[in-house]
Amino acid sequence: MRNIQQLDAIDRAIIEELRQDARLSNTELAHRVRLTPAPCLRRVKRLEQEGVITGYHARVNPTAAGRPFEVTVSVEITMNNQDTVDAFESAVSALDEVVEVRRVFGAPDYILRVLVADVGEYEQFQTNKLLRIRGVSRTISHQTMKLVKQEW
Repeated sequence: MRNIQQLDAIDRAIIEELRQDARLSNTELAHRVRLTPAPCLRRVKRLEQEGVITGYHARVNPTAAGRPFEVTVSVEITMNNQDTVDAFESAVSALDEVVEVRRVFGAPDYILRVLVADVGEYEQFQTNKLLRIRGVSRTISHQTMKLVKQEW
C-alpha cells in the first residue's frame, strides 16, 4: 500500500470525490477531477489494487434500520495469552449488534460500537452475549446522546 504523501493531487481528488459519493459514474468522476474517463478509471483501479481504496459501502440510517440506540462500550479482558485475545476478537466480531471493534492501547483493551433497538435490547445483548464471552472482565457502557460528526 502506498503512503498518502505519495499520492498526487489527482489521486487525492479522486479519493475525496469517491469518499463523498461512491456511486459516481466513472464519466462524472473523470469530469470532476478534470481527466478523461480512461485515465480516470486506470487511476481508480490502481488505487483499489494498491489498497488505498479498500471498498465501497452504503451508509445506513440506524433508525430506519430499526437500531437507533447506539452504545459505545469499553471492554477490559483478562489477557492471559494470545488465545484469549483471539477468542475474544472472534466472538465479539461475530455479534450482529457490534458494528465496530477497536483494540486500543492501554485501558480499556477494546472499544465497541453497538447498535440495538432500545435500552432493553442492549441490556439483553450485554447480559446474554457480551458478558458471556470468555475473558471479559469489565465493561463500561456509554449511550450516544447525539452524533455530531461522522466521516470516513
